[in-house]
Amino acid sequence: MIILGIDPGLRTTGFGVIHKQGTKLRYIASGTIKSGDGDLPTRLKVILDGVMELTATYQPDCAAIEQVYVNVNPQSTLLLGQARGAAICGLVSGALSVAEYSPTQIKQAVTGSGRAVKEQMQMMVARLLALPGLPGTDAADALGVAICHANSHDTLAAIAATGMTQLHMKRGRLVG
Repeated sequence: MIILGIDPGLRTTGFGVIHKQGTKLRYIASGTIKSGDGDLPTRLKVILDGVMELTATYQPDCAAIEQVYVNVNPQSTLLLGQARGAAICGLVSGALSVAEYSPTQIKQAVTGSGRAVKEQMQMMVARLLALPGLPGTDAADALGVAICHANSHDTLAAIAATGMTQLHMKRGRLVG
């Protein structure tokens, strides 16, 4: 299974592509989509087009994206949400299913701590994917999203197969 992870941002959107076979994860690609300093609609189109190009290039089987966290500045939160929406539109236009994970869930899945800092994420992503060096912070976060989905996908599918629909995620944990 090929997984595309997205770390949305209005100025810089990170992406990471990994391959999961059984329990093994293999790095395929990562990087950023830079939207520049133009007006908002133009920047959102850059994100949309960039994500659509990624889906065409790497042909992922599924995608995962980081949820928006509420920021101190409501305007920043709104802009981030719009960037995230553009990325989601790019993913679903490629007929991909899109899973969503909170920053805490992603950090927990990659580092074992929901409060990990950027440097810890970079180091653990590099270790888990046997990278020769540290990826950039946005790419590392996107690869972390993909790793989180790779680790969660089988468990969530098994739960869904049992018909236990009353279960949901709360603070990064599965509860009934």
